[in-house]
This record gives sequence, C-alpha cells and structure tokens, in this order.
Amino acid sequence: MSDHRDVVIVGGGHNGLAGAAYLALAGKKVTLLERLPHIGGAAVSATAFEGVDARLSRYSYLVSLLPERIIRDLGLSITLARRRYSSYTPTPGGTDGLLIDTVDAAATAAALGADSAAWNSFYSGTSAFARALFPTVIQPLLTRTEARAAVGDAALWSSLVDAPIGSTIADTFSDDVVRGVVLTDALIGTFAPNVDESMAANRCFAYHVIGGGTGDWDVPVGGMGAVTGELARAALNAGAEIITDATVTSITPGGEVTYLHDDTEATLDATWVLANVAPFELQKLLGETQDARPEGAQVKVNLLVSRLPRLRDSRVDPAAAFGGTFHINESWSQLDSAFDAASAGSVPNPLPSEIYCHSLTDPSILSPELQASGAQTLTIFGLHTPDRLLTESTNDAMRQSLQRAAINSLNSVLAEPIEDLLLQDVAGNPTIETKTTLDLQHALNLPGGNIFHGPLAWPFAEDDAELRTPAQRWGVATAHPRILLCGAGAQRGGGVSAIGGHNAAMAVLEAS
Repeated sequence: MSDHRDVVIVGGGHNGLAGAAYLALAGKKVTLLERLPHIGGAAVSATAFEGVDARLSRYSYLVSLLPERIIRDLGLSITLARRRYSSYTPTPGGTDGLLIDTVDAAATAAALGADSAAWNSFYSGTSAFARALFPTVIQPLLTRTEARAAVGDAALWSSLVDAPIGSTIADTFSDDVVRGVVLTDALIGTFAPNVDESMAANRCFAYHVIGGGTGDWDVPVGGMGAVTGELARAALNAGAEIITDATVTSITPGGEVTYLHDDTEATLDATWVLANVAPFELQKLLGETQDARPEGAQVKVNLLVSRLPRLRDSRVDPAAAFGGTFHINESWSQLDSAFDAASAGSVPNPLPSEIYCHSLTDPSILSPELQASGAQTLTIFGLHTPDRLLTESTNDAMRQSLQRAAINSLNSVLAEPIEDLLLQDVAGNPTIETKTTLDLQHALNLPGGNIFHGPLAWPFAEDDAELRTPAQRWGVATAHPRILLCGAGAQRGGGVSAIGGHNAAMAVLEAS
C-alpha cells in the first residue's frame, strides 16, 4: 500500500520549494521529490571551477519577478541589490558606446541623443504597464479585457500587446543600437525575428519589463543559491519533507507518484500533485503523447577573470560598463542578421550576447583572497543559438564553437583579449565553462534547453478561457483535476519568481 500525502511536489526548483512552504504552513502534509542530490534546480550557486573559491549563479543570474509579498509571507531573508547602471552597449565596430545611467539623467540623455525623449516616453509607458499588471501575477487571472482596463491606456496596450513589439520599437526609435537594446528584452531565451507576428517576443518582453512593478533586474546577494536556500529553509521549518536523489518515474491522474530512491522504488498517494517540471516532461511521466518539444535559444558562458578588461571605448570606466547589463553586438540590424543566420543553420557571427558581472554588485560570492586580488565573475548569455543547431553527437563540438563565438563577440569590443585575463583552476585549466541548450536539458531536465519550460503565456487569460475551477483561475491547471503545474510552465511562470509555486498552492487551498 502506498503512503498518503496531502500534496506531493515533483521537482525541487525554487517554485516547488515555494509551493511546499505555503502548503506546509497551511497544515498540509507535503513531500517534495527532487531527482538531483541538491535542491534549487536552475536557481543554484556552484563552485564551477575546481579549487577556486567562487560560487557562481550558474544558470539563473538576476531577480526581477519575485514579489515582495512572497518574501514577506514566507519570512525569507533575501537581499536583492539594485544596480546603478542599467546597461552599456558598445557601438559595433566603433570606439564609443551607449551607457544608461539611472542616477545621471543628463549623461544618459546625452548618450541617447535624438532618441532621448522617445526613450523616456517608452519606458514611462512600460512602467505604467508594470504597475498595473505586476500586482496581479499572484492573484487569480484577469481576463484580457480586465487587464486592458487595469492598464487604462488603450494606446499603450496596443503598442505592447496588440502590435508586434518589434514594430513598436522600430516606430519609436531611430538609432540602430538603441532599437537593439530595447529589443533584447523580447529575445531572452526566445528565438524570434525582430518583428514577430506570433507575438512570442511580446510575451517575453512583457515579463522582462513588469518585474516588481518597475522592470528592474536585481542581483541576489550571496548568489542565486541564497534565494533557494531560504525557500528550502522556509519549507522545512513549516514541516515539509524534502527527499533528494528521488527520480520520479511515473504519475497517474489519480495522484499516485512512483519514484526511485537509493535503488528502491516507492509510491506515494497524493490528494494533489504539483508538477514543478516542464509540461513536456509531465506528459512523459503521465504516459501521454507528448506535444512538440520546446526549444531553447541561448548559450551560457561563465568566466572568472583576474580583473575587468579594458574597453575599446576608453571614455567609459569598465566598472560602469560591466555594472549593469553589457550588450555586445545587439544592434537591431545585428539581431536581425543573427536570426537569419541561425534560421539557416549557422552560429551567428558576430554572436549577439549580453554579460552580467555579479561580483561587482555582490563581491560576497568570491573568497576574501579573490576579492582582494580584483577578480571578477562574468557571465555571457548568447542569443539566437536555437537548440536545433545541436544534436547529441555534435554537442561537444558545438559547445566549443559556441564558446569561441561568444569569446570572439566579447573581444570585438575590448582593448585586450579576455583569454589573457582568465584565471586557472587547480589543474591549470582556464576558468571558463559553457552550457548549451542540450547541456541544460541533461543537467536540469529542461526540454530543448528552454529556460521557461515552454512557450510563455500572457500574464492574463483570454476572454473565452475557462476559469471555472481554482486551478484554472490561478493559471495552473492541467487536463487532470488533481495534477497542477507549479513551475515555469504554469501561466505567469518563467524567471526566478516563485509565482508558479505560490499560485499552485493558492489553487490547492482554495479547492480544499
């Protein structure tokens, strides 16, 4: 006979931990099963280089979508550090660049030139959009009509929701670099053309500008592992059971979850099953015909360098340039060419990329010795590298090709090769690691390396959507009433937010 639980959660990423904490606090008997030997999923810190005391946020880097309400509800001790500089973008092939300084409005206006007024107007609009919609992501879903009314600006709604975001950007800005900087928020992990009639880019853009009601992306102090560590603490303190090295092998619509642990098969019977796995993987566990596999579109490269590199743009302090998001070869025209190249089966050259330097804002992830030496972490996120470019047999070779493309792209805007600044691990290897979409699938069970678990949905329901059940109203329903999505694949999922876990928990409590 199987053991009974009120709730079994499949997957120990941050959303699963949040759901476990909420439900255990409500008095539910909760067991969370995680196939890896540690919790956290993609939101972890790791010592990526052997013998080097630097704990990198290996897969997820920044936090924007985690509501303050969840932090308060669960009593999380989390510090999110705001970055002064929003972004820096070198002019491709030139020796100057665009620095967006949130403190010095005059300098930013001068850098934007003719697009300054349009920039202020556009981001005033996204801020209004964010203030209207972000509070609703931890409430039952609004309908499209209700969301439009909440925004209260028909022209703004049309420009961000009804028209392709690329068309809006092209109509709003004149400069090739400025257009590209704005467009990148629509392309993170999303393989889409500049003007995307499918609106996938719009949905991606929406989640990148609504976080916290401001659109700011903050650095988690202590690394991303500090976030999941706090969520795990909250879940355990509330009475949830967490079992690692537990590989779930099947789920039934009736709530039976079978898993392997210590080479022993066990089954739990649950009133509710919360799936913190991609919907594609859930279908597999249910023994159902799977939909088309999702596709990721990024390459991630982590580096540890002895110091920040010198820039071709000698006017800008590297600490300012790397203090925000450092855009490389992401002008509008370069993004357009990169999409065409990848669509034709080639690695884009140059590779559009952006860099985050966690250690500038939060040096605590480095040992005191590394801090004193001036060492810094750099993480490159390369765009337009869709999973279709790789196979199991070509993954190793493509990893090297993609790493080379990322390094070449970075070097194109530096005054010195970044390779000369790499440190070495204890074996004498350079401190650089690269993760392809297939690597993410292998390590994290992300189908196709899709960092959102699948296509993003709007943070509201369509007017004709069925919203009869708690699961439907909270955007976590599956075809089976007792099985709910609680991860990035839930509606309003994606990013380090805990929204999926919160909303699944609310659906359970509403239905109980």
